[in-house]
Amino acid sequence: MTAPHHRPRRNRRTAALRDLVRETTLTAADLIYPVFLHADAVDTPIDAMPGQTRWSPDGLLRTAETALDRGIRAIVLFPKIDDSLKDSTGTQVGNEEGLIPRTLRSLSERFPELTLITDVALDPYSSDGHDGIVDESGEILNDETIEVLCRQAVTQARAGADIIAPSDMMDGRVAAIRKALDAEGFQGVSILSYTAKYASAYYGPFRGALDSAPKSGDKKTYQMDPANRREALRELRLDESEGADMVMVKPAGPYLDIIREVRDATDLPVAAYQVSGEYLMIEAASQSGWLDRKAVAMESLTGIKRAGADMILTYYALDAAHWLREEG
Repeated sequence: MTAPHHRPRRNRRTAALRDLVRETTLTAADLIYPVFLHADAVDTPIDAMPGQTRWSPDGLLRTAETALDRGIRAIVLFPKIDDSLKDSTGTQVGNEEGLIPRTLRSLSERFPELTLITDVALDPYSSDGHDGIVDESGEILNDETIEVLCRQAVTQARAGADIIAPSDMMDGRVAAIRKALDAEGFQGVSILSYTAKYASAYYGPFRGALDSAPKSGDKKTYQMDPANRREALRELRLDESEGADMVMVKPAGPYLDIIREVRDATDLPVAAYQVSGEYLMIEAASQSGWLDRKAVAMESLTGIKRAGADMILTYYALDAAHWLREEG
């Protein structure tokens, strides 16, 4: 038998060799931790997302400190708003003393080195549970919604947000938010656009965590069809032209091809969101003893990074940062 001339296994022979030739490296600095918060004084486990917590103001400060200690330098805030404060037009998004502005001021004062990212969309504040204003026929009103989103973004920037992340998927909202921020003197506040946000079945646990599921209908008229690839590039071109500083693909794991397409098509930083359904599939399988939780979680994050994501929003952020430190 003729011996093979090329032996790729030579580069895999020892751990040191594998480290030398590794093409993708995941670090704590790549991770963004999504945190849920409410106005209650008690931290509450989230039934819809086992292992995750809806933080009180004090609990969130402790969690932010833990994140920084583990090398995570960015968090994104998602509020659970009391039903008594919700209405059909999301009035509370512009309340300077609302939950998110109060939290931003507290976090920025305590941890000025922490990057604070805020969600811009109406669903946590809407009595209809949609990302935009709903008319009597059930249609989501694009342009009227954008006016409210601009107020929300400016309110958040004024309270200390470093990055505004519109997740609503209204057409033209990036340009409008950029104009509104600049007009109020917030030229230094970045926009991380949810560029390719798909109408995914993987979001269910998240909506349970915020009590923000649509009261009627679905989000297919404004979120993207999971069957579409080219449409993501159209959304990317629009967001780039409207002034987005960073772009995002959501979900991450089922859309690795889209992450790669977007990465190859833009020079902007690319984020990917490993969503609640992805997290819970790993959790459920590992709790049943079918998968190794740490190994599968880290492999999934590495795969997202390998596909082209510069940053990853993940509920595994705290654990992953701890595991990386153990290995380092």
